[in-house]
Amino acid sequence: MDEERDEIVIYWRPDCMFCLDLLLRLKFTRLRYRKVNIRTDPRARAFVRSVAAGNETVPTVVVAGRALVNPSKRQLIEAVRAYAPHALGA
Repeated sequence: MDEERDEIVIYWRPDCMFCLDLLLRLKFTRLRYRKVNIRTDPRARAFVRSVAAGNETVPTVVVAGRALVNPSKRQLIEAVRAYAPHALGA
């Protein structure tokens, strides 16, 4: 999905406790991101399967075109610092 090249996209679904945990932890950061619910978006669901060994593992996060499957907050912030520092806000 080309639109993620310069942004942070979090693929999630409402019943996923790992997703809710990550999203809650991110509330205390200045990270700018876009959420995509894979339950309501078939293209997003297919994308997640393509980067998660055929599974619908969420959260899957794309940082400047690089997919992270079920990252911790720390892993995500490290990837953002390395590849998309502009998304950390001022």
